[in-house]
Amino acid sequence: MAEANNFIEQIIDEELESGKVSAIMTRFPPEPNGYLHIGHAKSLCLNFGVKEKYNGKCNLFLDDTNPSKEKEEFEEAIKKDIAWLGFSYDRITHASDYYEQIYNYAEKEIELGNAFVCDMSPEEISLNRGTLTEAGKESPNRNRSVEENLKLFREMRAGKYADGEKCLRAKIDMASPNINMRDPVIYRILRETHYRTGDKWCIYPMYDFAHPICDYLQGVSHSLCTLEFEDHRPLYDWVGITLGFNPKPRQIEFARLNVTNLVMSKRYLKKLVEEGKVDGWDDPRMPTLTGIRNRGVPAEALKDFCARIGISKANSEVQISYLEACIRENLNLNAERAMGIKKPLKLTITNYEGSEEVDFEINPNEEEKRTRKVAFSKNLFIDEDDFSLDPPPKYYRLKKDGYVRLKSAYIVKCDDVIIGEDGKVKEVLCSYVKESKSGNDTSGIKVKGVIQWVNADTCRDIEIRDYGYLLKDEEYAGQDFSERMNENSVMIFNGKVEPYVFNRQFGKPYQLIRTGYYKLLDVKGKTVLSQIVSLKDNFNK
Repeated sequence: MAEANNFIEQIIDEELESGKVSAIMTRFPPEPNGYLHIGHAKSLCLNFGVKEKYNGKCNLFLDDTNPSKEKEEFEEAIKKDIAWLGFSYDRITHASDYYEQIYNYAEKEIELGNAFVCDMSPEEISLNRGTLTEAGKESPNRNRSVEENLKLFREMRAGKYADGEKCLRAKIDMASPNINMRDPVIYRILRETHYRTGDKWCIYPMYDFAHPICDYLQGVSHSLCTLEFEDHRPLYDWVGITLGFNPKPRQIEFARLNVTNLVMSKRYLKKLVEEGKVDGWDDPRMPTLTGIRNRGVPAEALKDFCARIGISKANSEVQISYLEACIRENLNLNAERAMGIKKPLKLTITNYEGSEEVDFEINPNEEEKRTRKVAFSKNLFIDEDDFSLDPPPKYYRLKKDGYVRLKSAYIVKCDDVIIGEDGKVKEVLCSYVKESKSGNDTSGIKVKGVIQWVNADTCRDIEIRDYGYLLKDEEYAGQDFSERMNENSVMIFNGKVEPYVFNRQFGKPYQLIRTGYYKLLDVKGKTVLSQIVSLKDNFNK
């Protein structure tokens, strides 16, 4: 067996060695009340990684115990995200698959004297729960007989009482230092149509009661949860112990994934969608897995990121530049190169006549180097950011009387400029050095700058979209999401690209040299270049 990579694998190794467990089974348990986000990717990689390492099993378990917020749409999106990441589950299960069994276990808790029907409202229960320093007050219904509790609970199921009129509570300890153990509600009345069971049920189990039961019924050996469930573990164990589960699943908590500049809250992501701040759950700025996929991030890059940050017991925040570095590393090896201009500036080579094709390298990282032909003429576009009338020191791009190399083509010298009525440079007039062609340069001229270009005679117009972060963490760290929103997170350019870009399949990533990584999208009939990640790499710096 391979050496353990984290504390969870160390625990599993010890239990296998001692014989406490003989087979490993995990489950990935999202609630179908929204789309998965990047934080779920860590849990996916952990649960399915444990399955693969120990030759075990892993179920997709949908926690559908709150019908007011859950939809089939969200379940289908979850399945697509898991498939995109390349994981395969052994079974799809739902809490609703086990509603009858969960109900029977609730009756068993009543019969054992471990649960009672309470007439207090949710507000009264909360007020009487106590504080961290003061014990809670027991419900006046706490000592009802088993017979009365069974009768009332069955009447709850039959629909005799209104929502909130009664509930079923576990009878544990109102003086427990863990507030979750102070007679928690384990069933409530809720008249909502369930997306799978319709109106069959009007009472639903609480997650903390359904969770350990569903784990046991599925044969889960290790229930891997994020740290917010650590205080709920005593209740998870209480349910398993009182109901006599053998073997009882073991809950282990790990730190959730937090990334700077990203909204890591399903509730707030839903708010962004509903308020129209983004163009749906799959908006390329969204940290949802469907948004990340739509942006063009390779699944392997996201899995690599999750592997590198590891599994720990302490909460922390990962810089988004680390994620971007993983994406760049993957795309640098796999993306083809192309030339495009975000802010076109006309460049005319006054001493060049005719046209030709130059060799352009498809990907410099390929073992067997391949090239393709790119049309070249006297009429070109360069990016206006690559020319300056008043350049700063150590400016290696194009300037008046300065030299620069056009990528894969020739060295040119800026001889003059044409200024428009608005005072801005309208056109750059250059001469080329005939003996300086890339791959056969005999000019002896040394230049430090290389810039991209497109042939004005053959290039295509295209909308280029760059994206900023949804959150401005540097300025508003720790404040509410609403105070940290970046209102300018989409930048649109009317650019130019070589025609080669239009010959590629939609969705395939490639690098616009010196600019960033992009994918070609069809947005309502319009062809758009959508940014995956820039070339800037703050993490490695």
